[in-house]
Amino acid sequence: MGGHRANRRRAGPAIPQLPWQIPVNPDAPTEPLTEEQVHAVHDGAMRVLEEIGIEFLNEEARAVLAAAGCETDPDGANVRMDRELVMEKVKLAPSEFTITPRNPERRIPVGGRNIVFGNVSSPPNCSDLDRGRRVGDRESYRDFLKLTQYFNCIHFAGGYPVEPLDIHPSVRHLDCLHDKLNLTDKVVHAYSLGPERVDDVMEMTRIAGGLTDEEFEAEPRMYTNINSTSPLKHDRPMLDGAMRLARRGQPTVVTPFTLAGAMAPVTLAGAVAQFAAEGLAAIVLLQCIRPGVPCALGSFTSNVDMRTGAPAFGTPEYMRATQISGQMARFYGLPLRASNACAANCPDAQAAWESAFSLWAAVSAGVNVVYHAAGWLEGGLCASFEKFVMDCETLQQMITYLKPVPASEDDIAVEAIREVGPNGHFFGCSHTQERYETAFYGPFLSDWSNFESWEERGSIDTARRANTLFKKVLAEFEPPPFDDARREELAEFVERRKREGGAPTDY
Repeated sequence: MGGHRANRRRAGPAIPQLPWQIPVNPDAPTEPLTEEQVHAVHDGAMRVLEEIGIEFLNEEARAVLAAAGCETDPDGANVRMDRELVMEKVKLAPSEFTITPRNPERRIPVGGRNIVFGNVSSPPNCSDLDRGRRVGDRESYRDFLKLTQYFNCIHFAGGYPVEPLDIHPSVRHLDCLHDKLNLTDKVVHAYSLGPERVDDVMEMTRIAGGLTDEEFEAEPRMYTNINSTSPLKHDRPMLDGAMRLARRGQPTVVTPFTLAGAMAPVTLAGAVAQFAAEGLAAIVLLQCIRPGVPCALGSFTSNVDMRTGAPAFGTPEYMRATQISGQMARFYGLPLRASNACAANCPDAQAAWESAFSLWAAVSAGVNVVYHAAGWLEGGLCASFEKFVMDCETLQQMITYLKPVPASEDDIAVEAIREVGPNGHFFGCSHTQERYETAFYGPFLSDWSNFESWEERGSIDTARRANTLFKKVLAEFEPPPFDDARREELAEFVERRKREGGAPTDY
């Protein structure tokens, strides 16, 4: 939908927000590298794969790659692959695909010019202004899921928005996915941390969707994200999980953790070349297992503070690395994932500017999937309730920014300009009166009042306003509809798997 009508905000029960929509990025991506430089980075990635190789710490994965013609080390884990094989396999992966959750109205397209946003995932700690910083627990985990479901600018429920450390690791995945499938109806994710966890999550997703095995495997219904152990390694459980999903037609996002100066070369071109080599190596494996299975590259290339070794995000280098990664993803015909990351320790100005720069890097790079889009603090060590709300305000503004700009004769408004002339104003003219309610984006968090009015209301800063709003959302939250029979079958599966012991905690 175009024009001013597309900017109309829906008044939700707690916060006025934009309606559910999939943003489409109309802008040409920023491309820091020339075509010749892109080919040079590609050549570097291919040389890494051909001459140096990648460690695949999974015997089954090495066997699959050896059968496909890769050179494997009989006494170790190193795998080398020639560029012709790499490009042949990578071309099998679709450039676009769709993931359909239990509520088909929440399906998300991945690839093309689409961009979708997910909640913060995997921090061990959480914080809010009332209770301070603390280790994650199930109550906080569930509260973050409610925010994930409520905000229409969050399109998928990625990893655990905070790790609920009060649930035993053997059954944590069962309780967490049970909560997620009840409290949200958006696309869900499986951690690739052992075969039992992956198989259980696939089965729970199938049950929640009311699907047969054949229906589940016919199209993407969920996904996993795996990280390489940079430099130049893929570990056993993550490879195992990705292979399990691939056999059943489910997507994997392959995200090398290439921090320039630490786990990758200090130069951006070198770090991106390593990112491409590590990412493509795993995608080759998955295409050998099931040709055409959906895959995406994940960019997590940033720099470190060379004084301390701490990761830094939202930096100029992070922005450029993300944009270059976008060029490489398009070169390979693959969707790209990036992150809305920051290194700030509280929801302050630093958190806002680093996240704004990270988000702008994703938009300007043509990224398709944005991880950690709301709630991330401390380089991923903490999920903040206030930051979640602050980020959703930024996401809504970016979604509005991406809307097409209409330029019909009525929009160009020559007659309105004639009506007002050189001595009037546009507040009262008919052109404005017909459009003023929907002409501009209206924030739910920003305070646009003057200083005196703001002071009279208590001089409440952004973080405290966000604190009030997240509690209002939680107080009024209602779970999405869920078929009773599916809910009961899901609960029975969880209880049975718990009686069986869940997943082993030692491998």
